[in-house]
Amino acid sequence: MSACVPARADSARTKHVHPPHSPPPGGPRRFRVAGADVSAAIAVFLIALPLSLGIALATGAPLQAGLVAAAVGGIVAGRIGGCPLQVSGPAAGLTVVTADLIQQYGWRTTCAITVFAGIAQLGLGCLRVARTALAVSPAIVHGMLAGIGVTIAVAQLHIVLGGTPQSSVPDNLIALPAQLANLHPADVAVSVLTLTLLLLWPRLPGRAGDVLGKLPAALIAVGGATAVAALTGLRLPKVDLPSWSSHALASLPEGPVLGLVAAVLTTTLVCSVQSLLGAVAVDKLVAARPALTGRVKRSDLDRELLGQGAANIVSGSLGGLPIAGVAVRSSANVAAGAVSRNSTMLHGVLVVIAALLLVPALELIPLASLAALVMSVGLKMVSLNHIRTVTRHREVLVYAVTTCGVVFLGVLEGVVLGIAVAVGVALHRLTRTRITHDDVEGVHHVHVRGQLTFLAVPRLSRVLHQVPHGADAVVELDGSFMDHAAYETLQDWQKTHTAQGGAVDITGRRPGTRISEPAEVDGCRCRPWTPWRNHQCERPSKAPAPGTDRPAAAGAPTGESSGTTTGPNASGTSGESGVPGAHGAPATTGATDQPRGHELARGISAFHRNTAPLMRRELARLAREGQQPSQLFLTCADSRVVTSMITSSGPGDLFVVRNVGNFVPLPGEESGDDSVAAAIEYAVDVLKVRSITVCGHSGCGAMQALLGADPAGTRTPLQRWLRHGLPSLDRVPADAAEDGRERPRLAGRAPADAAERLCLANVVQQLEHLRAHESVARALGTGDLELQGMYFHLGEAQSYLLSEDAEGGVFELVRETNLTA
Repeated sequence: MSACVPARADSARTKHVHPPHSPPPGGPRRFRVAGADVSAAIAVFLIALPLSLGIALATGAPLQAGLVAAAVGGIVAGRIGGCPLQVSGPAAGLTVVTADLIQQYGWRTTCAITVFAGIAQLGLGCLRVARTALAVSPAIVHGMLAGIGVTIAVAQLHIVLGGTPQSSVPDNLIALPAQLANLHPADVAVSVLTLTLLLLWPRLPGRAGDVLGKLPAALIAVGGATAVAALTGLRLPKVDLPSWSSHALASLPEGPVLGLVAAVLTTTLVCSVQSLLGAVAVDKLVAARPALTGRVKRSDLDRELLGQGAANIVSGSLGGLPIAGVAVRSSANVAAGAVSRNSTMLHGVLVVIAALLLVPALELIPLASLAALVMSVGLKMVSLNHIRTVTRHREVLVYAVTTCGVVFLGVLEGVVLGIAVAVGVALHRLTRTRITHDDVEGVHHVHVRGQLTFLAVPRLSRVLHQVPHGADAVVELDGSFMDHAAYETLQDWQKTHTAQGGAVDITGRRPGTRISEPAEVDGCRCRPWTPWRNHQCERPSKAPAPGTDRPAAAGAPTGESSGTTTGPNASGTSGESGVPGAHGAPATTGATDQPRGHELARGISAFHRNTAPLMRRELARLAREGQQPSQLFLTCADSRVVTSMITSSGPGDLFVVRNVGNFVPLPGEESGDDSVAAAIEYAVDVLKVRSITVCGHSGCGAMQALLGADPAGTRTPLQRWLRHGLPSLDRVPADAAEDGRERPRLAGRAPADAAERLCLANVVQQLEHLRAHESVARALGTGDLELQGMYFHLGEAQSYLLSEDAEGGVFELVRETNLTA
């Protein structure tokens, strides 16, 4: 009998004893840092050290402020933030904002602004609005970064040349000719050496390049320039790190209130947007990284905003620069194999150690070398890939206006201008709708390009009324939005036009643009997914005789009636050949009004209009390179089996052979079929396919015909062809246990009937016939080919693959969890 359990779990007498089969409780867990995090932290530290000094130099802040921001960003933001592998610190994207603040308000007030910006970030994080920042158009973000990059590069160019930068880009451009006339050779030489090492170090060839390339190019460039300057005795300005005892801290802000509020909002906006976009980019880098030693969680953007706010509060209080997520350091952290936030925090600790112990070494660095490093970072912020992207999406105007606004007016002004232009472009696209009308061989085509809103209703109505009464019309909607006013206009016109004897077909490239009602109207059941559904709807004659049956819809499958039709036409083909009518509304013209092949021409026209523009480039490539299919797919000629759909394949993927019953006649057999054998030989010997699949399906008419075949009947071509299925029929006698052999079966259930049992046996039998072909046997012997059996259940839309591990063969259901991306 088991021991009694006290009735009250919180009884003072209750003792908590660990389970008997579990290890005894150990002491407190020790803090451990993975080796990958240690190596990643060192790599990031070596990049962050020179960049932090360079960004501080570019802003005009004390150089120690860059080290403070790097350390706080690593420790505080790394510990609290929601993106474990993002490295925060002084960012190049904040350089222009910070430089303007220092020039306008002084360093101590700038630190106070940083603190208030951090408090604002904490408030935004508590409100959980981080995702809202991602709604900013990428063209505005890229334009802002490009403008900041241009500003940085132009300003640092003066230091590279041995001079002093001005307060704005126009002033720097105006002063540039005079600066070029008064070069300082030592500064220029050190800058050129730095840029050369930055460019060439990642491109070192051979095995030595693979080893040395692991060292950061920024560290090598600055270290190499520092060593050359020290060895050659060049006299030029160098880093000056004052004593920490005289380090300037934040003070109460001084200045106009509105100006200070604008400064806080600007700093908050730039820091937040850059950090959140950086977190999303880090998630993508982590997802693309090969197998990890530890799983890294996706970013929590609201927590990341809280972490950035806390870091800015601490950094500003300690006299550091504003902090944001930094793309260069974050990318290096991911590439170095970091697996947790410990790498970011450890890199911050290393910066603290360097700031306390390496001051003599840091003071040997020439300012020209740091300026060249920061200038290269600024130039990289003007990305050609971003320019191509915004051009492709027709947002180059937004990008250009934002960039120019940031360069000539300021970051906040440039972003506001970019947002205004983006809104204007969006409104222009929303209201710019082109509506054309063409008469092609008696069919009136109304093509609507753009979004259909109430602003376009007058033009739409005017064009629609140009279509004559009783004429066939096709309205093509090439847009993704239609408001209620446009919807009602189209629907009212469609009803009026069809009531007057006309036919209307409203189509669109995207699902959901067809406005016809999905309910059955006169036997027509049209849905947005009509191309696969025999959607050429039958149109009834003008006046069916009383008491006669209405023709069935062409969309009804063979052997099934549409609605309550019970007459001789209930099989899905009417006695009188109809023509496509209006989707959702009957037409009143007879079938004789349409030319032959109208359904075929209509389908081809839809392909030319909708599919061909999307596929033309891929088909042109296939035309140039020729076909290189990976497998031969041999299946039934049944119209319901769509090979590309059930295998998710496209042009050039499958070499398809279809015949009644998916038979593979034995080679050399009397009255055999050379066309199937020729296709097999061509696929194996010429196309070098790697696999052959024989696919049967449920409800196969050939199998049903085999079961009911009369051996003494007349030998028609179909009956002669079905003789190739007799070996399959022999595998499935009336008594399944007659010879004691296991029969092919489905995993998890018995075959539904004799026809399904024969379908499964037929797949196995045709695989045996395949092995008898010389080309197949030869490829199987060399291991260059594999055979697969497949069964497709039409009603369930499920596919089964043959597994021959068990006797007789078992068809296993292909489950989604077994698929790999």
